[in-house]
Amino acid sequence: MSAPMISWVPIVNRIHKYLTASDYASQSINLESVEIHDVETAPEKIPRTLKHLLRANHVNHAIIYHNLQYHNHMPHLLGSAYLLGADATQLQKIYDTESKELEEWQDSPAEICDADWRDFLGDKKYQRAYVDFFEDELALKFNYDWSRVAEEYLFSGKNPLINGVIAGLGHPLIHLGYAYELSSKEVGMEALAMSCTAYNFLHKYIDEPIYTRESTYTTTSPLEILHKIYNDKRFDGLFQDRGDKNIQDLFFNHESLVLEHWNAWKISDPNRQFEESQEAAVALVVRTVKPGTHAYDFFMVHILTTSHAVRILLPIIPKRFHISLVRQWWLLTIAVYIAQLRPKIDDDIEVKPVKQWNYVDQMAVNGPWSTDAHYVKGMKEYIDL
Repeated sequence: MSAPMISWVPIVNRIHKYLTASDYASQSINLESVEIHDVETAPEKIPRTLKHLLRANHVNHAIIYHNLQYHNHMPHLLGSAYLLGADATQLQKIYDTESKELEEWQDSPAEICDADWRDFLGDKKYQRAYVDFFEDELALKFNYDWSRVAEEYLFSGKNPLINGVIAGLGHPLIHLGYAYELSSKEVGMEALAMSCTAYNFLHKYIDEPIYTRESTYTTTSPLEILHKIYNDKRFDGLFQDRGDKNIQDLFFNHESLVLEHWNAWKISDPNRQFEESQEAAVALVVRTVKPGTHAYDFFMVHILTTSHAVRILLPIIPKRFHISLVRQWWLLTIAVYIAQLRPKIDDDIEVKPVKQWNYVDQMAVNGPWSTDAHYVKGMKEYIDL
């Protein structure tokens, strides 16, 4: 290649990256909204009880606890139980049980204002300060309309906050989904604060077009990519044990391998492919476990619950963020699958239903695991999908 031709290569590459990112921004996924349950204004006793308990959790319990390692799942548990038909007594039992594990708020090192709110992103010690900041914005600038606060801080400016909601194993994304589905300003403010405190390096893969690049192969099927990752020997022996602790090491030391498979998913039919992505989420939970063992993977459940959160948000958020949000979820899915040592997705596993969905409802609300957040919300997501 001649010298003049070589000089054009960086420009051509930048144009390709720009066009690819722009093409994704122009696509959208058109779905009907899930039913929104406005617990803020509902007059009946059960939604009123839920509203009171969500507020009690908001006032009394930190959103991150146990040495700033665990996330507060109370809204997920209460919200899922409510949507599955729990009565007021059952909701109170859930609150009383889950509260025993949670911790009180601790003061942050300093307050946050609109001039410096991005300076403390990723610092969990500022969880209380972020909640206070967003609640001040809610009252003083946005007339108690929490969706306007979310619009201002999630979707505007350079590096919008929405592009980092898969951090913290997707907890900010899940929390945001419940905030919209329950129309709860308390959960909404927590979701914004959680998005800020969990914020980390993962946002750059959406914010910076350089990471959207040509792969060594392409397909429209997410499940096909997961099978390829399972058979990719380059991942063998990277980690000794399963766990989310592997995710940072995976990106810091093996980023090119992750991006190769991430960029292989070409989205040309957004609605159909989003549906296929949800089918892949279900497969990761139920087809990686031998029938009869019930040894379901906690982290794979997060893939399912984050996928459902994306489903809730897509009809609500600006269309320009549709594909980037789905690709965020896809990046998390790949990372978790690899961090969990790539269990085989057995397409031959066929689980034939022997009971009706009302049995699932009853087990989620009255069964022995009715106060286990991941069990209850996992059951809810299965039903909704």
